[in-house]
Amino acid sequence: MDMKKKIMNFLPAQRLFSFFSSDIAVDLGTANTVIYVRGKGIVLNEPSVVAVRANTNEVLAAGTKAKEMLGKTPESIVACRPLRDGVIANFELTESMIRHFIRKVHDNRRTLVSPRMVVGVPSGITQVEKRAVIESAMQAGAREVYPIMEPMAAAIGAGLNVQEPIGSMIVDIGGGTTEVAVITLKDVVFCQSIRVGGDEMDRAIVQYVKRKYNLLIGERTAEIIKMTIGSALLTKEVEAMKIDVKGRDLITGVPKTIIMTAPEVHEALLETISNIVDVVRVALESTPPELSSDLVDRGIMMAGGGSLLKGLDKLLAKETGLPVTVAEDPLFCVVKGAGMVVDQLDVFKEVLMK
Repeated sequence: MDMKKKIMNFLPAQRLFSFFSSDIAVDLGTANTVIYVRGKGIVLNEPSVVAVRANTNEVLAAGTKAKEMLGKTPESIVACRPLRDGVIANFELTESMIRHFIRKVHDNRRTLVSPRMVVGVPSGITQVEKRAVIESAMQAGAREVYPIMEPMAAAIGAGLNVQEPIGSMIVDIGGGTTEVAVITLKDVVFCQSIRVGGDEMDRAIVQYVKRKYNLLIGERTAEIIKMTIGSALLTKEVEAMKIDVKGRDLITGVPKTIIMTAPEVHEALLETISNIVDVVRVALESTPPELSSDLVDRGIMMAGGGSLLKGLDKLLAKETGLPVTVAEDPLFCVVKGAGMVVDQLDVFKEVLMK
C-alpha cells in the first residue's frame, strides 16, 4: 500500500480535504487584498489593483507593481482597481487578480486538493454582489467559499470576545465602506454600513484642491496628503504641518506645485468624517439597553486603515462619551479574524454568512 492510501485510511473522511490543502482567508478590500494561509499566517498584503493587456485580458501585473502603473499606462494596457465601495465592479478583472494572488501564495502542484476559502465581505452587500464574490473565488481556484461579514471578522481579529453574552462594538473603516456593528453570542445585534471610507476621503481632497487651487491631482497623490497631514481633530502640532502638492494647473495646463496645510486637509475631510460619526451615533441609538451598558465599560473598538487617520479615535470619544480604542494592526484585523475562523471552522461556523 502506497503512502497516499495509508494516509487516506488513517484520516477521518471529514479531515481528509483539510489535510491535503492549505485553507486560506482573504480580506478582499477595496484598497488592499490581504491573504492568510493556515499554518503560515499572513503571507500577502498587496493593493487591490490589476494591470491587463487591453485586447486579451492577459494579466501583466497585480498588487504593488500594478498600482505603480495607475494613470501611467499606454492604450494597450489597462490598470485599474476592480473593486469599488467594497464590492466587485469588474468581475473578470477581480477573478484574474484573485487567481494571480492565490497562485502566488498557494502552489497547487504541492497540494492534492484546492483550498477552502473564507472571504470577508461588507455587511451591506446584496445577494447579487455576494454571489459575484463567491463565483470569482471559485473560478480562481477555491474548493469551497465561506463569506463572513467584515465587521464580525474584524471583531474576532481585534480580540473582542464575540462568543459571550457581552456587547461589543466594532467600527471598521475600510477603503470603500465604513461598518459599525454591535456583536454578542457569535451574532450581530445591529449593523450599519455606509459606502464611505478612505477612498471617499481621497476623492474629497482631490475635489478640494481642484476647487480652491484650480489644480488637478490624482487619487494616489490625495492618499499621500491624507496619510501625511490629514487629521480629524486640529491641534497646535497638527496645524503647523504642510506638504508640497504637485499637479496640473487647470487654467494654464502646465505642471504646478502648491503648499497645502493641515487645516485645509481637515476642511476637505470634514463631510466624510461627519458621515462616519453619524453612523456610529445611529448604531448607539439602536443598541438594546442591556448591551449599551456593556459598551459604557468596554467602549468602541476601531479597525481598518481609515482608523489610522490622526485624531479620529479622539473625535469619536469626544462625540460619543465612550472610551475608543484602535486595534493593534488595524489593517489586518479582518484577515486575522477570518484566519481564526479558517483555523477553527467547527467553532466559528455560526459567524459565517448563510
